[in-house]
Amino acid sequence: MKERTIDYILRTTWLAVQKMYNEEAAKFESTMATGFTLLSIDPEKGTPSTALGPKMGMEATSLSRILKTMQAKGLIERHPNPEDGRGVIIRLTDFGREKRTNSKEKVLTFNETIKKNITEEKLKNFYEVADVISDMICNKKIYDQNDN
Repeated sequence: MKERTIDYILRTTWLAVQKMYNEEAAKFESTMATGFTLLSIDPEKGTPSTALGPKMGMEATSLSRILKTMQAKGLIERHPNPEDGRGVIIRLTDFGREKRTNSKEKVLTFNETIKKNITEEKLKNFYEVADVISDMICNKKIYDQNDN
């Protein structure tokens, strides 16, 4: 059998997880992206829109489309940021909190099921490997960024 590359394993695993979450979210007339956004917004205080993109690892343009859809569905409200006159605080509506609870339950079920089927040591190794890969990418240690 041909050896699978690390990036192939990461990509195919993520695509499987994404498909699973989207299938579950569809049962609630939602999407994985909406669920992830709901979980990233502080349910009590809301979250500044400028902090949400970096928190989620998303570009502002992609996030703005999701937020527009979420606002149209009554999941969120936008309020002026009292600390930054130009900024906006994204707050969950009661309906948004309800949908956030659904999303949280799905994420916790996924995590609990994985933890029941993989040893603590293997999970620890998985987290360590993921952290190293992320660190190497963030700190541009894979490709020499001066090669243009």
